[in-house]
Amino acid sequence: MKIHPQPVMKIPNSRRRYHGFTLVELLVVIAIIAVLASAGFAAGGAAIQKARKTTALATAVALETAVNNFYTEYGSMPKDGDQDTVTVKTDTDLDVLKALLGMEGTGTGVLNTRAIKFLSVREGKKKGTGGVNGLVYSGTGGTSIQGLYDPWGGPFYLAMDLNYDERITVQPKMGGSTILNGRRAAVWSNGADATGLPGSTGTGKATDDVKTWGQ
Repeated sequence: MKIHPQPVMKIPNSRRRYHGFTLVELLVVIAIIAVLASAGFAAGGAAIQKARKTTALATAVALETAVNNFYTEYGSMPKDGDQDTVTVKTDTDLDVLKALLGMEGTGTGVLNTRAIKFLSVREGKKKGTGGVNGLVYSGTGGTSIQGLYDPWGGPFYLAMDLNYDERITVQPKMGGSTILNGRRAAVWSNGADATGLPGSTGTGKATDDVKTWGQ
């Protein structure tokens, strides 16, 4: 008996349909990319600001340490006077910077008579009429000081005890002051907002200040 194989029924292949993205799908993808990019920029910006605050604090501490070392060497502060507290800016009151850097020269009124370099900070880059992130020089060959700036282009503020009672009053932002006992000097920067400077009407955000006390 001859067995005939069963015929195999051929099922036609279903034809695949290809189509592009719909408008809704494209909008969803774009929205997701935008959210991810926004999150990335925010994280990157926060990291940059943190790095800048670290750099600013290092400079502020170096400035305060230089003042204390000056006092240890000479038994006086790098500025004449007898006020309870005097606050100087590192972009205008350059006599203090010159004294700490040993750049006063010679003659009457020189405080750092042995030309000792108490302060060592990074050299900054010029930016317009000011500077940013470091000590900026001007003049031929960089022989003159233009100022010492924080990473946001603002000055540092140096409060010093000129009546030598180891008690100073600091006012980083308007609206209140802080008395620091047992200190001859304190330094701060007004941070990224650069507002609320002593004598101004702005208040700024105290949370972005960089200071050598109460960290």
